Amino acid sequence: MKTLSAAGELRPGSRKVSAAIGMFDGVHLGHQQVIRQTVEDARQHEGVAVAITFDCHPNSVVAPERNPPLIYSQSQKLRVIESLGIDSALLIHFDRMFSEIPGEQFIRGLARDFGRLHSLCVGSAFTFGFRRGGNVDLLKRLGKELKFTVHGLASVSLGGNGVSSTRIREAIRTGDLDAASQMLGRAYSLGGKVVHGRELGGKLGFPTANVDVAGLATPPNGVYAVHASVQDRQYRGVANIGFRPTLQNANPQLQVEVHLLDFSGDLYGRELEITFVEKLRDEQKFPSREALQEQIRRDIETARRIF
Repeated sequence: MKTLSAAGELRPGSRKVSAAIGMFDGVHLGHQQVIRQTVEDARQHEGVAVAITFDCHPNSVVAPERNPPLIYSQSQKLRVIESLGIDSALLIHFDRMFSEIPGEQFIRGLARDFGRLHSLCVGSAFTFGFRRGGNVDLLKRLGKELKFTVHGLASVSLGGNGVSSTRIREAIRTGDLDAASQMLGRAYSLGGKVVHGRELGGKLGFPTANVDVAGLATPPNGVYAVHASVQDRQYRGVANIGFRPTLQNANPQLQVEVHLLDFSGDLYGRELEITFVEKLRDEQKFPSREALQEQIRRDIETARRIF
């Protein structure tokens, strides 16, 4: 899958373009329906399937006080979109200037730059453009004029409720990872780049990979048995989510640390993605580093038994 920063980079030649538009955070069951319709349109007409999405949540620019934590990192989102058969992803840089483009102008620009826009696929409640002035009705009006088809697909329901990124975030926050996975259509995972930390895990005898999850939704604090994926290699591990209350820090910040079982090597700068197998315990403060060290040893033994 090619990742584009501008519609003009696509250059489809004589091929028709079918496009899906959305934030696609989590690429949940509803998003998958939209993307699969786009892929089907493209295949049926021997065209190009494009997913149009954004490099940040629009609220981070237009309503920062309501900016939600994201379900997936950008690389996670793009990997899942690619797995659904999309040929190219147009990753738009969402900033203040872009937020002020009227919806109609945005769509006319896409139609012009793509060359042969055959279809647009969105959710039925999709809104876009300056002050959310665009909707499915506007798309259909423009479609008649510019000769493209519009699919406005109804939301997917699960258990009598609509699947949404908001519901998934709440399920993650409360630790209902099974519900999150059902709405995602795959096991929920948390991913990010491995960054340098204080290397306290190594000093305790259990080196950990510190995962950068800034801006992402995270499960409740605690210790978990996990599977970890690094560059398509799978490992078993134990993850700690929390503020490390036993280790003194004047400015404690949320940390996600993963100890990979039976692994040695350098992971800095690599993307690490974890799926949660079972929660072992809540986060707690221990009377000493030695007590923490002993508990970590027991956590690893428990995880090995679970695996």
